[in-house]
Amino acid sequence: MVEVEAFIVLSAALFILGAMGVVLRRNAILVFMSVELMLNAANLALVAFAWHWGGMDGHIFVFFVITVAAAEVAVGLALIVAIFRSRQSINIDELHLMEG
Repeated sequence: MVEVEAFIVLSAALFILGAMGVVLRRNAILVFMSVELMLNAANLALVAFAWHWGGMDGHIFVFFVITVAAAEVAVGLALIVAIFRSRQSINIDELHLMEG
């Protein structure tokens, strides 16, 4: 049986990879995928703690996080498509040109 510490280490590693993707990438879709990776890392930690303590609270929180993430995906991808149609690029560095 796998110990809860292994799940927490995996969750931390995935969260760090997601955070690095948000900070280092300039493509909006890759940044978006990195945010989703960070949300899933938090979900993994919540489920691991819920399993370790024998409660259902973590599973309920994960359900709500997945629901919010689904709404975020719908709105975020719509924004990315709209920006690409108007600018022909999804480079984050070029988005500041949308001011004014």
